[in-house]
Amino acid sequence: MATYLKNTWYMAGWSEELTEAILPRRIFDRPMALFRASDGSVKAIGDRCPHRFAPLSLGEKHGDTIVCAYHGLEFNGAGQCVRNPFAERIPAAAQVDAWACTERHGIIWLWGGIAAEADPSLIPDFAMVENTSTVRAVRGYTLLEAPFEFGTDNLMDLSHIEFVHKGSFAGAGVIFAGTHKVIDEGDTLRSNWWMPRVPSPGHTMGQYPPEMITDHWLDMRWSAPASMHLEIGACPTGTERDTGIIVQQCHILTPASATTAHYFWASTRTHDLDSKETDMFLQNLFAQVFDDEDKPIIKAAYENLEGENFWDARPISLGIDAGGTRARRKLEAMIAQETAT
Repeated sequence: MATYLKNTWYMAGWSEELTEAILPRRIFDRPMALFRASDGSVKAIGDRCPHRFAPLSLGEKHGDTIVCAYHGLEFNGAGQCVRNPFAERIPAAAQVDAWACTERHGIIWLWGGIAAEADPSLIPDFAMVENTSTVRAVRGYTLLEAPFEFGTDNLMDLSHIEFVHKGSFAGAGVIFAGTHKVIDEGDTLRSNWWMPRVPSPGHTMGQYPPEMITDHWLDMRWSAPASMHLEIGACPTGTERDTGIIVQQCHILTPASATTAHYFWASTRTHDLDSKETDMFLQNLFAQVFDDEDKPIIKAAYENLEGENFWDARPISLGIDAGGTRARRKLEAMIAQETAT
């Protein structure tokens, strides 16, 4: 059985996913029912009634509670049964687990450990992908059919764009013109590419002439367990970065089970802010990138291990994969330290 880091924040969903309906979502192999209380706050409780085990997510939301669809037991956001329709007495064991949740930057975060110990200061900063008067973000979700660490490997080693993304935004060799650096900042890792004096990359299309020579960068920040912020930038060669065209992205992976992961993504733009056509174009592009290009190769690589442990398979190193390797090692050390205390 997989062991997950507990004292950390997991992305449970986008804020807009949680409307008046109950949202079922499996996180670190635990089925949960997420819902909004009457004050708008998010609650997450175990999605299995302790009576005859029906999913509570099949029930109805009554203000601050969920009513089980099978026999009507009613549970609050702390997981406590507050009403038994058949008697005044509520069985002592009529309760389910509950997790602390909070919202920030349009993201629902769920604390993996004891709710009373949830520390909001540990939530990674994703303010850069929030919609504002000058920034428009498109958001999406897909289910990765591999452990979440394999998604981290893919994102922390962006050299794969030259091969995996030939049908979308392949780098046309720019990766090979660049230098790569991994920076360890304790709680975070950075896996950065710097590619000076290259033709305008794809994200500048329509804003820079294709023949313009630019300085291009891909800066990735990783926070445990798998929350990544990517800055994609380009500026005319020799000019300051902040004068260039910059896209901010988030790539956040949350383990659903030992073999699947929720992959949440967002990408910003500062032009055509109200264009539904641009929204649709980007949604279709990223669906191709993530669903048609990334997912199949990640799934195939994982399945090709045929159950063998990742490290036991003795993966070779190419240097450019150091970001993913170090993220795996850092996460393993954090879990080991947590389980030892």
